[in-house]
Parts: sequence; C-alpha cells; structure tokens
Amino acid sequence: MAKPYSYDLRQKVINAIVLDGMKKSEAAQTFQISRNTINLWLQRQAQTGDYQPKSNRPKTTNAKITDWENFSQFAKIHGDKTQVQMAQLWPEKISKRTISRGLKKIGWSRKKRLMA
Repeated sequence: MAKPYSYDLRQKVINAIVLDGMKKSEAAQTFQISRNTINLWLQRQAQTGDYQPKSNRPKTTNAKITDWENFSQFAKIHGDKTQVQMAQLWPEKISKRTISRGLKKIGWSRKKRLMA
C-alpha cells in the first residue's frame, strides 16, 4: 500500500489555498500532487476537522481462543477428530479455521505420519 503524504505537506497545501488564496489547480501544480487529492483533504477537514491521513493498519479482531491451557487439554482429548468435529465440540461458536490456527499455535500438526 502506498504511503500517505506527510502531514507537513498537507499543512503547506491547505494553508496555501485557505490563507494565501491560491487556486487548487495552482497548488496542485506547485506541490506536484493531483487536484483530487487536495479535494479529498479538504473534504476530510470539513468532516473531521483535520486532514490527518487515515490509518492503514489492519483492524485487529478478538481471539476466539483465549485459554490456551484449556485448549491444549481439549486437543489432547479430541485430537483424533476432524477440525469440523472439534469446532462443533468447542463450548463457543468457532470455525474449523480457528481450530486449525489454534492447533498450529500449540504446536500440533494435523498431518499424519506413516508408520514404518
């Protein structure tokens, strides 16, 4: 993902337009940014009161499995079942993918090794 323009540049452009009376198209050429970008900054300032860039960090989700000791015991008891069956047996509503991630986190492999 592309990096946002710095807050300093945003201030210079907005101040040139608002305080100095520069046209948006002139500011776009002077600062070598698109006019659409300036419009977006001004819209954001009107909506939020500031023209800070939006955070591009992914939103975090709450972990479905929090008690890893309990999950480890659960895996030992129900390790012979499929992940779908394990998900159905888990006390809370949980997906097979979450079971898979949990097993990986505690170091369990779902691959079966061939006996010699």
